[in-house]
Amino acid sequence: WCSERLKFGVLRGYGHTMIEKERMTVARLLQESGYDTGIVGKWHLGLNWQIKPRHKKAFDALLPDAKGHMVVTETDPEWIDFSTPPTDGPLSHGFNYSYILPASLDMPPYAYLENDQLVEIPTEEIEGNDLDTGYTKAFYRGGLKAPSFVFDQVLPTFTQKAVNYIEEKAKADKPYFLYVPFAGPHTPWLPTEQFKGKSGAGMYGDFVNMIDDSVGQILAAIEKSGEANDTLIIFTSDNGPFWQQRHKDAFDHEAAGIYRGMKADIYEAGHRVPFVVKWPAKVSAGSVSDHITVQTNLMATLAELLGRELPETAGKDSSSIAPVLLGSSSKAEIVIHQSSGNMIAVRDGDWKFIDGLGSGGFTPPRREEPTAGGPQGQLYNLATDPKETENLYLKHPEIVTRLRALLNKTRQ
Repeated sequence: WCSERLKFGVLRGYGHTMIEKERMTVARLLQESGYDTGIVGKWHLGLNWQIKPRHKKAFDALLPDAKGHMVVTETDPEWIDFSTPPTDGPLSHGFNYSYILPASLDMPPYAYLENDQLVEIPTEEIEGNDLDTGYTKAFYRGGLKAPSFVFDQVLPTFTQKAVNYIEEKAKADKPYFLYVPFAGPHTPWLPTEQFKGKSGAGMYGDFVNMIDDSVGQILAAIEKSGEANDTLIIFTSDNGPFWQQRHKDAFDHEAAGIYRGMKADIYEAGHRVPFVVKWPAKVSAGSVSDHITVQTNLMATLAELLGRELPETAGKDSSSIAPVLLGSSSKAEIVIHQSSGNMIAVRDGDWKFIDGLGSGGFTPPRREEPTAGGPQGQLYNLATDPKETENLYLKHPEIVTRLRALLNKTRQ
């Protein structure tokens, strides 16, 4: 959905926007369909911060070329004029209202923006925290911070802003869409006193409990609005948990259940996430589907539910799962996975082919060199081996060939 191709990694808080102005987003689709649209949470897609005149030439040299082959993932904050609002944020991409952090809560600047304007200018410099914990606990990087910004109040702040939005929009006749990308349970793990020590799984578990409570407050606000029956709610996550072997040993807890690996890996624990839907008027309570889907399907799904045709330039990697939600079948999907280290996999039915050896992410070994006569990649049958313990690459060369061809076709 953007030509400025980010091959791996993420944008930081001073990154340049990745979304082309003419691109259709889910928010714009709904906005054009008569919805009021809001976002409360982390943005993480880049903001076009205003650059001081004396640094403009140096900054322009970093911008993408005509083919979009460069991405400005970060900018020197000394170059930025924080007294002037950024020129490209959520309001430029289909949102009527926004209350955001620029990126994750472990990446400066630590400041809120409301409707694309800083609530408070980040004038203070703080040191990083828990920098020696391996990206766990209350970890955050050093950098600029707004004077009144309090780290452990970010989740409560976002929760209250979301509740306020729902209460306000419930008074109007216009339908609304609210996107709530919480900054947790990503680091820093910052459970408040109410939740500390309650989970039995350390700071991470306590923070997850706090997330559950925040979701509960949002659901309660929807119920109180009287519109719960006709409101489609989707609860999901962008990746699996960051849960290393030392955490499993310390708390005797498998955050990803039976699945192998963790966040950023090509293995199942990196990609299998909750996808919980509540829509009393349309979706049967307690129903379960084994249909394989990905979050890019949201756009096409909403378009079908709205009776809208997407333009050819929109949602090229999106397929509607509206029939699945409404209780009927839908055609099987071929799903592409990518790890943080740019390892690629393809899933077709029960078969999963990984083009390489290793996790491709955080779990060691990240990359393995193939040996003479050994497998060049990985092949798993997830129906019989959901834990990905037996590499069938050498046993089923015909499946490897077929799936590799599918993967190469997708790459073109």
